Amino acid sequence: MKRFTLILSLFLLLVGCQGDKQEQSMSITVNLRYTGTDGNARKFAEEMISSGTVDAIRAEEGNLRYEYYQSLDDPETILLIDSWANQEAIDKHHATPMMDTIAKLREKYDLHMTVKSYTAAETPETENQFIRK
Repeated sequence: MKRFTLILSLFLLLVGCQGDKQEQSMSITVNLRYTGTDGNARKFAEEMISSGTVDAIRAEEGNLRYEYYQSLDDPETILLIDSWANQEAIDKHHATPMMDTIAKLREKYDLHMTVKSYTAAETPETENQFIRK
């Protein structure tokens, strides 16, 4: 019986370790707030989308999310939620020619930015009672 329990425990441990690689690594989410005047932040996001740059970023290895949102409190601010599997994926993204394209568009629309980064964490059980799925 002890041998069976030991084998079962090892099996469950191995199965648990075989999960999705992205779940095992610490994913990183970056919130970028673009602020401008005369609707320039929205124009920037629209050009990022229409030029195909957003699709290209979403297709990069390690990109988990790349989405723009408009603030209800401040129509001159656009929030970009940009999530990556790990820091290595972000570093590879930053080394691409797309970063030059993005920088030129930021200049074109005279945007100012604030940036905050977050690492993934499990939702505590105490919070699940407030989440409607």
